[in-house]
Amino acid sequence: MNVFQLPLGPLQTNCYVVSNDVNEAVIFDPGEEADVIFNVIEENNLKPIAILLTHAHFDHIGAVDEVRDEYNIPVYIHKYEADWLTDGQKNGSELFMRNQAIFAREADHLIEKEGKMEIGKFLFSIFETPGHSPGSVSFYCKEIKTVFSGDALFQRSIGRTDLPGGDHDQLIKSIKGKLLSLPDDVVVCSGHGPTTTIGEEKKHNPFF
Repeated sequence: MNVFQLPLGPLQTNCYVVSNDVNEAVIFDPGEEADVIFNVIEENNLKPIAILLTHAHFDHIGAVDEVRDEYNIPVYIHKYEADWLTDGQKNGSELFMRNQAIFAREADHLIEKEGKMEIGKFLFSIFETPGHSPGSVSFYCKEIKTVFSGDALFQRSIGRTDLPGGDHDQLIKSIKGKLLSLPDDVVVCSGHGPTTTIGEEKKHNPFF
């Protein structure tokens, strides 16, 4: 598999395009700059099959509809944030973007609970990791020892919890109980900043 990390938009939110050996691709958190995503897909002759959202804050969803419509693919989000895509107040864009609220149409599929998710030839384990937002989820791909953590866990940091629905204690519990239970060599692909590993964060993250 290949993982393409694309920092997009003014907040440099990481979108990840992940491809497998039959050139299927899933797209995590297309936050903005759809053309950049399109270029990666076209240059690598990929066939997108789904958009997976770690959560629905505005900087993670800005290009959802453009990408969805370009490839006619479904969008997945946790049920607790089902209405955030269409609500600028809940997704934070009305607060941060002022007169430029960001919206997307409703998701095609709701993630109801933790467990295995098969999409094409991809297999992910879904972990509910709330705290940054109520419906935050992390997607773990055992095959490539990588977890896509959204804004839960960062290199030497954690997600902010001062936004609507944020809960610091809950986030710490999510990270310790779910993410830090993964093997030390698992790569953490975060919503912002560089990648890290579970082992590095156990040793060096000041929040633990």
